[in-house]
Amino acid sequence: MAETEDLVTPHAVDGYFFSEPMKKKRRLEGHQRFRAFPSPEQSALKEYERLESRTRRVLSNTYQKLIQSVFLEDSIPNGVKYLINRLLALIEKPPLDPIYIGLFGSTGAGKSSVLNAVIQQAMFLPVSGESTCTSCIVQVSSGHREQYEAKIHLLSDQEWKEELKNLTKLLHRTEDPSGEEADAWDNEDGAMEEAMWKLQVVYGIGAENKSYEELLRMKPKAKIPASRVITLKAEEAEELSVKLDPYIRTQQRDWDGEPSETQIWPLIKLVEVTLAKSELIPEGVVLVDIPGTGDFNSKRDEIWKKTIDKCSVIWVISDIERVSGGRAHEDLLNESIKACQRGFCRDIALVVTKTDKLHLPEYLRERKMGNQAVPSQREAVLERNEMIKLQRNRILKEKLKRRLPADSKLLVASDLVYTVSAQEYWQQTVLTEEETEIPKLREYIRKSLLDKKRRLVTKYVTDAFGLLLLTDGLSSTERLLNDPMHMSGLRRFVEEKIELLDKVIEQCFAHMEQPLQEGVQIARTSYRRILGACLVRSKGNQGFHQILKAVCLKNGIYASRTLARIDLNAAIMQPIYDQIDPVFGGIFRSGKSSGLALMPHIDAFKCSLQQKMMEIGRRNGWKYDRCKNSFLIQEISTLLGGLEGYILRKKGRIYECLTTSVQNDLKPCYEEAAQITGKKACERMKEVLRRGVDRQVAEGMFERAQERMQHQCQQLKNGITEKVKGSIAILLTLTSSQGTSIYKELADVKCEYKKMEKLHRSLREAAENAVLRRGMQSFLQRMSPCKASPSKT
Repeated sequence: MAETEDLVTPHAVDGYFFSEPMKKKRRLEGHQRFRAFPSPEQSALKEYERLESRTRRVLSNTYQKLIQSVFLEDSIPNGVKYLINRLLALIEKPPLDPIYIGLFGSTGAGKSSVLNAVIQQAMFLPVSGESTCTSCIVQVSSGHREQYEAKIHLLSDQEWKEELKNLTKLLHRTEDPSGEEADAWDNEDGAMEEAMWKLQVVYGIGAENKSYEELLRMKPKAKIPASRVITLKAEEAEELSVKLDPYIRTQQRDWDGEPSETQIWPLIKLVEVTLAKSELIPEGVVLVDIPGTGDFNSKRDEIWKKTIDKCSVIWVISDIERVSGGRAHEDLLNESIKACQRGFCRDIALVVTKTDKLHLPEYLRERKMGNQAVPSQREAVLERNEMIKLQRNRILKEKLKRRLPADSKLLVASDLVYTVSAQEYWQQTVLTEEETEIPKLREYIRKSLLDKKRRLVTKYVTDAFGLLLLTDGLSSTERLLNDPMHMSGLRRFVEEKIELLDKVIEQCFAHMEQPLQEGVQIARTSYRRILGACLVRSKGNQGFHQILKAVCLKNGIYASRTLARIDLNAAIMQPIYDQIDPVFGGIFRSGKSSGLALMPHIDAFKCSLQQKMMEIGRRNGWKYDRCKNSFLIQEISTLLGGLEGYILRKKGRIYECLTTSVQNDLKPCYEEAAQITGKKACERMKEVLRRGVDRQVAEGMFERAQERMQHQCQQLKNGITEKVKGSIAILLTLTSSQGTSIYKELADVKCEYKKMEKLHRSLREAAENAVLRRGMQSFLQRMSPCKASPSKT
């Protein structure tokens, strides 16, 4: 029979939020969610699952005993309150936060084709050559059910009204520089065409000629549920794909008729797809198809940016014909590197698609390989793939070196470039399945999940063991600090170390002062050139005036599903980012101790405190056994462990504050330009923008942005110090509480302690076995002869 786990339902005790036990549904029999892994990895995951499940059960039993022993007490000691809340937090902690892998590419690059191949569903997401297909962000994950399901999240009524207002403003007729009315469809950048098409899709032909107030009184052609969520279910992947297609495919304009009744893609902000049990994609991984470079709608654009920032891995998708240049490709790479700075991204890779597309005679003419034998089609494709890998790997690393710290892991990564052919994965007329590198992407996904699972379970079991040690310590008659003088000495030591930590954190941020100042000086001398380049089009103003109006309506940003992103604020501030990027990345990285990074200093503070606790224990003849002696040492790690997440969440706001500051300063200027209509509207808008930026620069726009970033850094420093003080205060309370007679009535949890001790020992054994397995795999790979891939006819 499958094992069961306990969860808890909350109720309040003495102002604290405690819980009663309830049963959780049975775990999946046979560990079906591990079938995407080869046998050795399945064994490791099953062992981690077993350790986590049994640990959760021990914690739940401990929690129930403690609640029953203190529930009727008039007052609950602080140490017990701390223990109960820590137990509850661990019991309710999700087994694994999802790993988000973003497929980030421009129109026609092949994102959906790659995703379809990875999940082994040939036409699951719509694909269509060079044209835009996927209209919104689509998240695909594997579930444990037999059914396929999709949830389509729509814009709220207020969010759509905001876009509707901007769309109707954009469609308000202006005149081109010659004074003649501009043709709405003769628009090189397509801003008006897209705006018109959105309104026609939602309301029908003729909607583009109506005012905002008139459109508010109209109902969309398609029925919109009150929940703003549409749920689709199917027994087979193909069936769900057919149902999903009208919602996520951007239909091409049909000049002979109106859009389909089922089309509501302009109203969709996010689609979540859950596959049935998969033998290829493990649970806990979310593949995200991220189309284009943002969206005109503020909410969708916000989701676009947040989605990129929460991805721990970004695959920049570029087809083989565009990878060697083009603004769109460079913009995507730059946005991905920004995600490393402001978000949770730790790994970037370039996925070159459509590598099977090779015209052999043309390739041979350009090959210039001397007297070497003429390759076959397959050999030529593989040869070119290898050349592209070497070339793009070098270029990508050079780009990363300019923006990331010198010791960043990305700079020494072996696989930064994948050469993929989704079409050949299905056909295999030229390449083998392995040579298409789709299996290589799947292997990367599995490895990422396995590594994360191992880290999380190790921390989970270790934290749980510390809590059981705490329970035993609170009920013990022996105290770590049996003399008030020792407690006073410990407090002084902690205060001195916190003061020192405060100073070194300030020194970390001080490294950014010079590049920040230099960036401001460069920005002051270059902003006119940068702004001018943004405001000039090679074909003149024809069509561009509507794009410029869209930029002003959105406070300096124009995001389209199909075109390169325009962000005047970021462009103006780029000289500052160029100067601070390597230093900023160095401050917020994890790794070896240095004078620049925050986390190593926090780790050093933690180690010094742990050593002091051990020293005090020895001096006072602390007679605890080895396991109990490690409790306070472990708890210090737990209490300070949340700081890294806190810092990661704050760094995004710090990084973005430069562009946010400039955008706020220029907002009146954008609003003024957006109101301009009539003759020579485009040139007049440009002039308003130039004058507005000049005025703000003269009034200290760059210096204000600099001060705001410095203020944000100071706030983070203060926040770290306050959190450290709060954590240490809890620790000192627990230390002084040990041995107090009031805890003697605590429930007897010796049985749970012994079980937890055994699980902790099993964790160490699992870690040792994993090291042995990795070593053996590495050895076998080194010893195995290289196998030539079979030729294809």
